[in-house]
Amino acid sequence: MLSVGILVFDDVEILDFSGPYEVFSTAARVHGRSNGNDASANLFKCFLVAPAMRPVRARGGLRVLPDCVLTPSSDIDLLLVPGGDVSAILNDDAVIQWIAAQSSGTVITASVCTGAFLLAKAGMLDGLDVTTHWEDQDELQANFPALNVQRNVPWIDCGKVVTSGGISAGVDMSLHLVERLAGRSLAEATARQMEYRWQQ
Repeated sequence: MLSVGILVFDDVEILDFSGPYEVFSTAARVHGRSNGNDASANLFKCFLVAPAMRPVRARGGLRVLPDCVLTPSSDIDLLLVPGGDVSAILNDDAVIQWIAAQSSGTVITASVCTGAFLLAKAGMLDGLDVTTHWEDQDELQANFPALNVQRNVPWIDCGKVVTSGGISAGVDMSLHLVERLAGRSLAEATARQMEYRWQQ
């Protein structure tokens, strides 16, 4: 089983975290069914991580209750950092240090949309090709000149670090990560189960 920890914080973009959550939880169900609903065949376990154990107010006013507070790095195989309005969380040193600490223990660390700003501030993107929401690409490049910001791509896979464009691009990236971690057939079956037209 691979643990998928998804960071949530006030003003997080709803689809940035819920889209990937849906992809990995659906992939786990599809995989489980193909193995006779054997509980030991569970592939992904998703959970929401937050700076504090209280309801998070996402963009649009949706309130979400996290599963846990910032966990030890050994507890997460795949860390997913969503975006939204990151102006406040970007200045939370505890969160930035936690993201940086995860890099030594995760198989993959990925961002959706402006989550790339958090990875960049944590020092994880220097020298890499990266992407983010089209509206924020110039600002990301200006604020972090050591990055190589790419345009007109849904995601960029640099191995241990993967970044995606905005909002729905996180779903496409997550399906790509399912393919990387568990094979193309499961990724395609997951997209089909979601009735999602996967942009590959």
